[in-house]
Amino acid sequence: MNIVLDTNILLVSISPRSQFYPIFKSFEEEAYKLCVTTDILMEYEEILQQHVGNALASVVLQIIENAPNTILVSRYYEWNLIPNDPDDNKFVDCAIAGNAKYIVSHDNHFNLLRAIDFPKVSVIGAEEFTKELEN
Repeated sequence: MNIVLDTNILLVSISPRSQFYPIFKSFEEEAYKLCVTTDILMEYEEILQQHVGNALASVVLQIIENAPNTILVSRYYEWNLIPNDPDDNKFVDCAIAGNAKYIVSHDNHFNLLRAIDFPKVSVIGAEEFTKELEN
């Protein structure tokens, strides 16, 4: 299963003390494939450095970049489906180009995707995704 992780989910899933740690641990165990673009990796790095520091951010990025289940997606078209937060469009475009089953996010801007029939992009929260990983 291919998925896209919004930065907010990556951030809350890297700590072993987090209730969402199973998301990152499952990635390390190759339970799913993580679709990323260069823009997404740059955002991951920026936000992780702000919240957890350069050293941990570097370790997390190395894990993601070197994992066999990371898919580096090339975006050839910008769909611009999220007008209220254009920065979120990189996740939508990655999900479409990477044939992702879900975007996992807590960002309410993605909710409008539920009303768009084409291209169909499914969004779920961390709780739902964690439950799916348990099955």
